[in-house]
Amino acid sequence: MARSRKKSPRTQPQPKKQKKPLSRKEKVFLAAGFLLAVMAGLLYTAISQYWFNPGDKWIDRTYAIANQFHRVYSAGWEGANGAIGEAYLYAVTGDTTIKNYHLVTHDLRKMINGTWVDDRAWVCLAEMYWWHFTGRTNRDLVIDAANRYLEARAQGRLSSHEGFWSWYNWPPNAGVNDICITNTNMNHMISVACWLYEATGDQRFLDDALMVWNGDGTIPGVEATFYRGNGVWEGKPGLAAFGKQLPWEGTGYCSIAASLYRVTKEQKYKDIAVATARRIMDPANGWVDSEDYYQIHMDGNGAFVHYLLDAYEIAPEELADLPGKIEKMLEHVWTNHHGEATVVLHRDYDHGIRNGWNPNGGEDGYGVNEVGTVHAQSQAVRAFGVFTYFENRK
Repeated sequence: MARSRKKSPRTQPQPKKQKKPLSRKEKVFLAAGFLLAVMAGLLYTAISQYWFNPGDKWIDRTYAIANQFHRVYSAGWEGANGAIGEAYLYAVTGDTTIKNYHLVTHDLRKMINGTWVDDRAWVCLAEMYWWHFTGRTNRDLVIDAANRYLEARAQGRLSSHEGFWSWYNWPPNAGVNDICITNTNMNHMISVACWLYEATGDQRFLDDALMVWNGDGTIPGVEATFYRGNGVWEGKPGLAAFGKQLPWEGTGYCSIAASLYRVTKEQKYKDIAVATARRIMDPANGWVDSEDYYQIHMDGNGAFVHYLLDAYEIAPEELADLPGKIEKMLEHVWTNHHGEATVVLHRDYDHGIRNGWNPNGGEDGYGVNEVGTVHAQSQAVRAFGVFTYFENRK
């Protein structure tokens, strides 16, 4: 049975009250409030224009590269590298669309670990950078990174079976004939451990990181095994993409040493990071071009730029010339070596970037000839994004 709805009794209209004229004091308060509102609006406009329409060429270029990265995005280690670069871009712009891209529509926690241990290291680092740059409050990112790390450790991938402590792509009993041998990429799990220690205070993460670097008192770590002093690292030779033990001549250890310095404040880590960055970026040592500072021998991996700027972050006075050198490197890429490159470094129609940055090609590395693919583009976003962050901190 339908319920009837009672009608409200009609009321007679009441006569309108006469408005009381404003006092002088009320008029002053009203005028002041209006003025404050106008000033707030102008301030908001100024801030918005600075962050989102800055006319800053490095922000604009990073966005242009990121657009192509989003077109080719995949939820693996390549996507994680791009996510790292965009975390730094977010730190500059505060653009919530970037944040939503990586934390909502392409949730970092759903990324695949891949097969090699460095695949998951990039994912963990992406999660930790986003945790850091979004106010260090998103515990879900920390928990997911910790689970990925602890799973790899439980599998035995942190091992000393080759006579020194290191992270390995596979545990020693895996029976995998993997031609990619131990290198700096895998030991970015040290950096992951440092971030997790910083986020959780759990001593086991720091203990792992220190053991891999310093050894356990009986078995050496990576410093004693590979570092020769004065920024020189030596490992087994081979092709950089697969068989070279220390790609980028050990530059990856700039980031790892910087991570250790950040959580321990022990001077030796800072000294090693500085010496390594200085050596690799000195053209006299043959690794970078003497005018534009691009890598001559190996792919122009965006991680390479990040490694160097990690060293700069902990030692800005000692490495004061580093951002200027990297700016020349990235300008060289964006302008196709000032219009003289014989290979495409920057593709104008979609802002695809080549993975190798030698203007005449011929580098060693992984996918050096790729332009605008998820691998190449993610590395480009990382390079440009991290540089943009430091450029805007000056």
